[in-house]
Amino acid sequence: MSYRLEQLVERLGGQLIGKPEVVISGIAPLDAAAASHITFLSNPKLRALAAQTEAAALILSPADDAVVSTTYGGARIVTSNPYAYFARVAQLFAEQQAIPAPPGIHPTASVHPDAQIAMDASIGPHVTVEAGAVIQSGAVIDAGCFIGRNAKIGEGTHFYANVSFHSSCEIGSNGIIHSGAVIGADGFGFAKEHGAWIKIPQTGRVVIGNDVEIGANTTIDRGALADTVIEDDVKLDNQIQIAHNCHIGAHTAMAGCVGVAGSAKIGKNCTFGGAAMILGHLTIADDVHISSGSLVSRSIMESGQYTGFYPLAKNADWEKSAAIVRNLGSMREKIRELEKTIKLLTEKK
Repeated sequence: MSYRLEQLVERLGGQLIGKPEVVISGIAPLDAAAASHITFLSNPKLRALAAQTEAAALILSPADDAVVSTTYGGARIVTSNPYAYFARVAQLFAEQQAIPAPPGIHPTASVHPDAQIAMDASIGPHVTVEAGAVIQSGAVIDAGCFIGRNAKIGEGTHFYANVSFHSSCEIGSNGIIHSGAVIGADGFGFAKEHGAWIKIPQTGRVVIGNDVEIGANTTIDRGALADTVIEDDVKLDNQIQIAHNCHIGAHTAMAGCVGVAGSAKIGKNCTFGGAAMILGHLTIADDVHISSGSLVSRSIMESGQYTGFYPLAKNADWEKSAAIVRNLGSMREKIRELEKTIKLLTEKK
C-alpha cells in the first residue's frame, strides 16, 4: 500500500521538486507526519509548522513553496489547489485499502422476483428489494437496507447499512448514502377542516443525480405532486432535512443539521453552514453562501455571503439587548415626536 512520488504526479499532475523515487506509504497531518508520509499545506498560517514537519513529501501552493522551500528539506509537489490534491491522494490510498464488496445476493436478503439486479451488484444481509426495483452494475447495498417498489439505483452507488430508499425514488451513478438516511418518506402535507387535519397524499418522487453524497440520518421527503430534486454533485452532511418539492442545484453543499422547508429552490454552487434554516417557497440564486445558524426568511436573488444571527453574548448582556430591541418601536415614535418638536421650534425662530 504505497506509491512513489513520480507515480502520484503521473496520475494527478503537479510539479514535483525533489526525489521522484521517494516512496509514500500513507498520509498524515503536518504535526503527525512521519518519514513515510505525505502531508499538505493549504493554510499560510501553518507555514512554520510545515517547515518543521517530518513528512517525506509536502503538497503546497506556489506561494507557500516560495516561503517553505528554504526551510523544509523533503520533496514537494507544487499545485494550485493543495487541499484538492490531498483529497485525490487520500482517495488513491483509500482505494488500495478498500475491501471490495462481493457481488451477488446474500442468502438472507429478500428480493422480489420482479426486481432487476445487475450480476456484479452486491446485496448484503437482510436487505429488502421490492418489485420493479432496478439496481445497476457495481452498486453496493449494505446490510439492512430497504429498496422500495420501482426504485432505481445507478451504477457504482453505495448504500451503507440501514438506508431506506422508498418507492419510485431514483439516484444516479457513483452516489453514496450513509447509514440511517431515509429517502422518499412522505412530505409534511395536511389540510385543516373543522379543526382536524386531513392528510394530503405525497405522490411525487425523490430524484437524485450523479456523484451525490448524503450523510447519516439525513432525510429527503418525496414531493407532494411534483418531484423533490437533488442535482449532480450535491453534498449533504449528517442529520439534514430536505422537505417535499425542494430543488437543490448542482455542486451545492450543506453542513450538518441544515433544514430546508418545502418547495424551496436552491441554486448551484451554494454552501450552507451547520444548522442554517431555509423557509419554504423561497428561491436562492447560484453561488450563495449562508453562514452557520442563519435563518433565511426571504428569497436571495444575488450571489454572495449572507449571515443572519445575533452575535453571541453573556446572558445578562443578551437580556439587556433583547429589552432594548423590544422597545425600539416606542423609541422610534418618541424620536419622531422630538423631531417634530425641534422642527416647530426651528420654524418659530
